[in-house]
Amino acid sequence: MPRVLLVEDDPSVREGVELGLRRRGHEVRVAATGEAGLAALAEFRPDLMLLDLMLPGMNGVQVCRRVREQSQLPIIMLTARGDDFDVVIGLEAGADDYIVKPARTEVIEARICAVLRRIDNTGQGRTAVEVHGELVIDRTGLSVTKSGERLALAPSELKLLLHLSAAPDQVFSRQQLLEHVWEHSFHADARLVDACVARLRGKIEDGAGSPRYIQTLRGFGYRFGPL
Repeated sequence: MPRVLLVEDDPSVREGVELGLRRRGHEVRVAATGEAGLAALAEFRPDLMLLDLMLPGMNGVQVCRRVREQSQLPIIMLTARGDDFDVVIGLEAGADDYIVKPARTEVIEARICAVLRRIDNTGQGRTAVEVHGELVIDRTGLSVTKSGERLALAPSELKLLLHLSAAPDQVFSRQQLLEHVWEHSFHADARLVDACVARLRGKIEDGAGSPRYIQTLRGFGYRFGPL
């Protein structure tokens, strides 16, 4: 089972989530502060981080940015308010998903599995390595390079790119992408898609003003269509 690092300052939430995940077979390490969470990364080597957004001292957004400077570890943000501004800031910092507290353990477990699940059917029947201009997508190795340099893509960014590029020129609505990439079904979570597209464009495009690979069709959604 995946090893989970839980960074949460509320003792009751921390104990409840830890107990629930341990009962489901996860190895869990807990930390009460962002600084302690960062210190535990090298020693514990988790498969995923559950990160509270509102931490004392170094907050969740700052922790997420620090992690993203050196790692593409899957990160799920925990937020008590579900506030749009807080959630968007967390996603822009590099989080792969978010959960509004309080949440049942089965919900947390489902989100963990969705983030970690390998891509089985995306691009099925297509060649393992695809070349799109300066962008090279290796579906077997799950890697992407641009101009010969390997890109560090978070799990959600990689899944989104693989899904879009599997059907060039096909337009996908935000709802379709939520269902296929994040395995969500709530329209409110469309911000997950927009934030991930923005981060992905920042890595694969030459300029955000005129995207070459991921194009927006206003009122419809997104498509992969290298110019």
